[in-house]
Amino acid sequence: MPPREQAPAVSLEKLTKTAPGLVSLYKEAGVSLEKQGLTGQRAAVYLVLDRSGSMREYYRNGSVQHLAEQALGLSANLDDDGVVPVVFFSTDVDGVAELSLTEYAGRIEELHAGMGHMGRTNYHWAMEKVIEHYRESGATDPAFVIFQTDGGPYSKAAAERALCRAAELPIFWQFVGFGDPEGKGFDFLRKLDDLPVPEKRVVDNAGFFHAGRDPRGLGDAGLYKELMVEFPDWLAEARAAGIVRD
Repeated sequence: MPPREQAPAVSLEKLTKTAPGLVSLYKEAGVSLEKQGLTGQRAAVYLVLDRSGSMREYYRNGSVQHLAEQALGLSANLDDDGVVPVVFFSTDVDGVAELSLTEYAGRIEELHAGMGHMGRTNYHWAMEKVIEHYRESGATDPAFVIFQTDGGPYSKAAAERALCRAAELPIFWQFVGFGDPEGKGFDFLRKLDDLPVPEKRVVDNAGFFHAGRDPRGLGDAGLYKELMVEFPDWLAEARAAGIVRD
């Protein structure tokens, strides 16, 4: 069943007044949604950020901050308040915060700098934190999670279990890889993306694409295009399975 509403969650007029720096991203995200027939779709947008030691340069050069702004541009189309909950993870969950249309400039580096040691890579703790936050929020719209990482997790079995359990919830996980596209760590994400249905999970609730060594070089339009590749199919499958209810 198509979305009932036919307009973005936050109007262009409101965004221009509150967050003029996000207008271009908002428009690019809107174009991608329109191409998929998702204008008017509502969803909570989450951002999960890898803080393992190998991510240091991506925080330093602004790649992570820009991804956060891209997430806000998408959220302004999908979520009425445009707020993006952010989960930072490494060995464990390093911190949880929010980005808003009025508080985002330089915010990622500020938060990151206050979290201290950058550890290893464990997806499942971050996934469980997103699930906990979503359940406690009382949301009725589905969630779209942008899950950024530059490698595979140390606890692969735990990550797979978390994803399979989460398939029964109205949460879609879009994994985004930073770094060497040939890196062996991404083999696990390709496997995770292809976990069989229904043998392992009730619906296909995840996608994966690689943004490369220079994620900003992908461009905003390219990023939004990749984000929307599998989300529409998941929405249809999740509605058919009664997981998403409009």
